[in-house]
Amino acid sequence: VQLQASGGGLMQAGNSLRLSCIVSGGTNTIGTVGWFRQAPGKEREPVAAIPWRGGIGYYVDSLKARFTISRDNAKKTVYLQMNSLKPEDTAVYYCAADSRRRVGLMYSFDVDYWGQGTLVTVSS
Repeated sequence: VQLQASGGGLMQAGNSLRLSCIVSGGTNTIGTVGWFRQAPGKEREPVAAIPWRGGIGYYVDSLKARFTISRDNAKKTVYLQMNSLKPEDTAVYYCAADSRRRVGLMYSFDVDYWGQGTLVTVSS
């Protein structure tokens, strides 16, 4: 399974941005997909997750009002819509997949497949 994230960039606070992650190779083995982020000098943390086939998204409490995860199975793509961006959202964002279908967030130790990161920088 390969995951290819894209969509990062330099944004001003208050703007919106949508990240995309194309999933390829063995998608029938995936149970859950999600997004993580790693800010400078900090550990990687979960952001959101969603079952690959059906089901709702799950979020870190602090982000659920501004972020939305979705998937398009026909396009084999997972999205992260980020609204009202803040400087503290600055991070490298990673998409990830787990072979198990989960109800709730994924954590780093759950992840079977990582994509490369895409950098989001939010200026004040």
